[in-house]
Amino acid sequence: MSRIRKAFEEAKGRAAVIPYLTAGFPDPESYLRIAAGLLDQADMLEIGLPYSDPLGDGPTIQHSGDVALSQGVNTRKVLELTAELRRKSDKPLLLMTYINPVIAYGPERFFADFAAAGLDGIILPDLPPDEDPQLVAKARAVGLDTVFLLAPTSTDERIEKVTSYVTGFVYTVSVTGVTGARDRLPDLAPLVRRIRRFSDAPVAIGFGISNRETAHQAALVADGVVVGSALIREIEAGRDPAALLSEIREGARVE
Repeated sequence: MSRIRKAFEEAKGRAAVIPYLTAGFPDPESYLRIAAGLLDQADMLEIGLPYSDPLGDGPTIQHSGDVALSQGVNTRKVLELTAELRRKSDKPLLLMTYINPVIAYGPERFFADFAAAGLDGIILPDLPPDEDPQLVAKARAVGLDTVFLLAPTSTDERIEKVTSYVTGFVYTVSVTGVTGARDRLPDLAPLVRRIRRFSDAPVAIGFGISNRETAHQAALVADGVVVGSALIREIEAGRDPAALLSEIREGARVE
């Protein structure tokens, strides 16, 4: 069993808590300190690779990526930061990256280098996996779990196809739009039920988790909650995001 799947199983009585941080934001040194603090409370960490054209991200995460890029945080630097985090924690680490940086670096080398740095899985939000099964296979060949996204508009046919490429967890976006904190989520129970018809992989909900209430709403129907923009906003405001993550962890309890 992979470290990612094991983390979901060990989150007894609650949904797994998955914070997202843009690598190198607000600066590389602070990022490592903040990430290590969040990992104390989290079940795993989603690391965002800064990218100049993040189509699926809202303004908060876009801005954090711009800040990191302006400080020279490129793929090589993210590799270094990932290796440093692995030395600090044995919890699962996932990388969220758009496909262009993977192709620019070279897929085989990209996946192999990140696996060597201690990465457990990869999230590819803009790659329909059935469009390039060979690339997905290259990630798996070096031991990386693969995670793909589904949305409320996904048809049963699409759900069946996408989940066949998932080995980590199914990333379910709460809305048809970009990332960002929201006060209330739509009813995602029907979508999660449809996903479970085709896959036994854990289901995590993201795009909108911002507080105890939204975390609890997601935890009632899914196996994990992903929170990103709300944490980035705390960092921008000069606050420790660990306090908010603690609140979200409490909200993720279902017993």
